[in-house]
Amino acid sequence: MLPCNDGPLALNRQLCFALYAASRAMTRAYQPMLQDLGITYPQYLVLLVLWEWDELGEEVDTSVGALGQRLMLDSGTLTPLLKRLEQRGLVSRKRAPRDERVTLVAVTEAGRALQPRAQAWVEGQFESSAVSREEVDQLRRQLWQLLEKLGAAG
Repeated sequence: MLPCNDGPLALNRQLCFALYAASRAMTRAYQPMLQDLGITYPQYLVLLVLWEWDELGEEVDTSVGALGQRLMLDSGTLTPLLKRLEQRGLVSRKRAPRDERVTLVAVTEAGRALQPRAQAWVEGQFESSAVSREEVDQLRRQLWQLLEKLGAAG
């Protein structure tokens, strides 16, 4: 193993690398659940938002644009994800009645059926993890604060 550099450009001092490595590790940790559900991690994120919207009912903007804002993704990234989810029967897309330029997205019954399995898996991870709920909550708050300060959340 090479000696560790401690200068300002040392890899181990880069927040961006720590976030990148942690994100990859988190995605790997979710792989058993994702494989069980037959979806990818980005598809899971889409379903999380659609499940939230489903619970809120008709008072929510369910457009692709609103979904992109919520996930911080552009429509060029989101459209192929939605097409694959629609092909699997997990989401539906339709044109808005008042403006045909707007595409509305909704979770289907098949998509809803995945929610309890995902929830059980996530809850089980807290029980078997070396990281406490409090630590996770604290880190999540800090990351959202960082996003706000970086201007990425707006």
